Amino acid sequence: MEMTLCHQWRSFCFPNLSNVCNNNCPNNTSHCFGFLKAKKRRRCTSELDKKSSPFSAVYVESSAGVGGETAAAVVERRKSRRYQVSEGHPSPLGATPRDGGVNFAIYSSNAVSATLCLIALSDLPEEKVTEEISLDPFTNRSGDVWHVFLKGDFKDMLYGYKFDGKFSPEEGHYFDSSRILLDPYGKAVVSRGEFGVLGNEDSCWPQMACMIPNFEDEFDWEGDLPLKYSQRDLIIYEMHVRGFTQHESSKTQFPGTYLGAVEKLDHLKELGVNCIELMPCHEFNELEYYSYNSVLGNYKVNFWGYSTVNYFSPMTRYASAGIRNCGRDAVNEFKLLVREAHKRGIEVLMDVVFNHTAEGNEKGLILSFRGVDNSIYYMLAPKGEFYNYSGCGNTFNCNHPVVRQFILDCLRYWVTEMHVDGFRFDLASIMTRGSSLWDSANVFGNSLEDDLLTTGIPLDSPPLIDMISNDPILSGVKLIAEAWDTGGLYQVGSFPHWTIWSEWNGKYRDIVRQFIKGTNGFSGAFAECLCGSPNLYQEGGRKPWNSINFVCAHDGFTLADLVTYNNKHNSANGEDNNDGENHNHSWNCGQEGEFASISVKKLRKRQMRNFFLCLMVSQGVPMMYMGDEYGHTKGGNNNTYCHDNDINYFWWDKKDESSSDFFRFCHLMTNFRHECESLGLYDFPTAERLQWHGQAPGRPDWSETSRFVAFTLIDSVKGEIYVAFNAYHFPVTIALPERPGYRWEPLVDTSKPAPFDFLSSNLPERDTAIKQYSHFLDSNLYPMLSYSSVILTLTPAVIA
Repeated sequence: MEMTLCHQWRSFCFPNLSNVCNNNCPNNTSHCFGFLKAKKRRRCTSELDKKSSPFSAVYVESSAGVGGETAAAVVERRKSRRYQVSEGHPSPLGATPRDGGVNFAIYSSNAVSATLCLIALSDLPEEKVTEEISLDPFTNRSGDVWHVFLKGDFKDMLYGYKFDGKFSPEEGHYFDSSRILLDPYGKAVVSRGEFGVLGNEDSCWPQMACMIPNFEDEFDWEGDLPLKYSQRDLIIYEMHVRGFTQHESSKTQFPGTYLGAVEKLDHLKELGVNCIELMPCHEFNELEYYSYNSVLGNYKVNFWGYSTVNYFSPMTRYASAGIRNCGRDAVNEFKLLVREAHKRGIEVLMDVVFNHTAEGNEKGLILSFRGVDNSIYYMLAPKGEFYNYSGCGNTFNCNHPVVRQFILDCLRYWVTEMHVDGFRFDLASIMTRGSSLWDSANVFGNSLEDDLLTTGIPLDSPPLIDMISNDPILSGVKLIAEAWDTGGLYQVGSFPHWTIWSEWNGKYRDIVRQFIKGTNGFSGAFAECLCGSPNLYQEGGRKPWNSINFVCAHDGFTLADLVTYNNKHNSANGEDNNDGENHNHSWNCGQEGEFASISVKKLRKRQMRNFFLCLMVSQGVPMMYMGDEYGHTKGGNNNTYCHDNDINYFWWDKKDESSSDFFRFCHLMTNFRHECESLGLYDFPTAERLQWHGQAPGRPDWSETSRFVAFTLIDSVKGEIYVAFNAYHFPVTIALPERPGYRWEPLVDTSKPAPFDFLSSNLPERDTAIKQYSHFLDSNLYPMLSYSSVILTLTPAVIA
């Protein structure tokens, strides 16, 4: 076939072919033409300046053309002075070192063009692109994946993408070719290097870019292997990485960082914790809420981090290294935290936020997912509006085939590459909702009659949960659901589980709070909580360890504030006390606030011990919140999301002050739980092991006005233990069960001051303290003060 060059339009033109190109080339005898092999996908190379164009028109080969004729395909290839460029591979997604170079692959089904942006670390603060590689839609696209392979020197080089296509919010598209976007699969995000510090020109959102991995990115795991604890043996500690060591009293070398947390891991081991649940450590922007707070005279930030920018990248500003080495050192610091935790026998769980991202609603930012393929990644209404089941402006489209594969890939990465031991899923009920345009053909590849469902409807067998539950890697790690969302879906006890998912048991929290503070009508429900909530989990085939029991967590009152305030005191947030939960089931013990009488303060300490004892003797998995072990207060603020200050910091000096008081009690109670075989049962206790009691043995009182619950539990290590809770406002004398040949001895009595609240074996005055009750114990009785709880153990009777 004859081929000529149309000089006016700088195009290859082919005579005698018509209706091929839509560009209406003015050459009377030809039309602009190009297509790749036998695909018949056409493209015009018009308006390319041979002198200044970054492209070269390359003759590829003959291929079948229109009407069976053959023609040469013309392919535009991006010239690069720095790199050798070739087609690349569509998998795996992300940037992957291979064959002496790096393969870049990213999914975008609705974009019409894609450009790989390479950015030198020195150019990033100026928001300059060092080099652009335009991707050919014929050679650099397979299906809906854009890809390219580069060879060259990537030292101190970062990357991002530009996509072009429709900017049509009403159709769900937000393509903007001027935006440099983060790769959803980027392994480290580089921007600002220091937490809370503004970018150039005081920008809260300076340009971000992704680290380019290389073959030298290795970490010495020193033989680290998963601990693989049985979940029923866990004691979980919810921890904020920065808040754990940022306070000056931590005296760590690198406060507020992964390395700082490593320096304090021995504290957790001493406490008896064998699992930490890290509040969000995925890349987020703490300056997202940056605004002046006139109440405190400082600036509000996103301290908690529940607003993800990138799911594969650890939070770089939690690393002492910051963005050094293009973020690689931050990745290694996170790995170091995991490795050192494992050395101390502590598993590491991650709190992950797959319910929404930092991009917000239609008025929000274009950072990554929105600019890459908005209609795929977010749950949209027919006219492009964002569903808001998260309460944060958008909802991640979790059960879309592409998105659920993304989530699966991300979770696998954190397990296999970062060695984490499991995940807590924030607002996990969103992951059970149907995706946009939900139908079985979209999900399973075949349609069913009348299968069209409303977007966001809860699914009985959500594909994402199914995939995670049956994945050979993920099915073997801890999976914990916060089984509700802000759209009104509450699934505690009914979250789709495949028998392996656990739940934050919010019902446990509410019931225990109400019973301990002396509310009528909760004795029976409280007993269910002590047994691992069989009313919630037994019928569905789950076990006590599927219940994550907690009294306090990051959102809500701390343990000390739970017994100090009746009402929230959130004025420090600058929202006129309108934010935060109003129904806290708290009790101030008689006076509001920290300034109270001695008797009120004593009662508060007693109540704190009651709550912690309850947590440790309940079947299921106990979880405590950072700082509760020494009685941290937030001044009654139950929504401290925005404070990078002492409100959210762990006060190590206060912990040391209370080492002979509440911390000692917590430490001894966790050790007691570890020692008792019966306090972490695989299955729900039956009458063969557990017996209920009232103030008289064997006569429990489940009436509406009852505030007393007691039980005995057979234990293969301790023999038998007796546990009682008196939530009345008056003292009671209880009759203990008869055990011929044995005598009951007090081990724990929360009404006693330290160190007599826990009569440990090494306590010098232990025998003297027990003798004080001999006249009661000789009669098989024990006195309990109001609002107190006790643990007694059996010891062989001494015959006089």
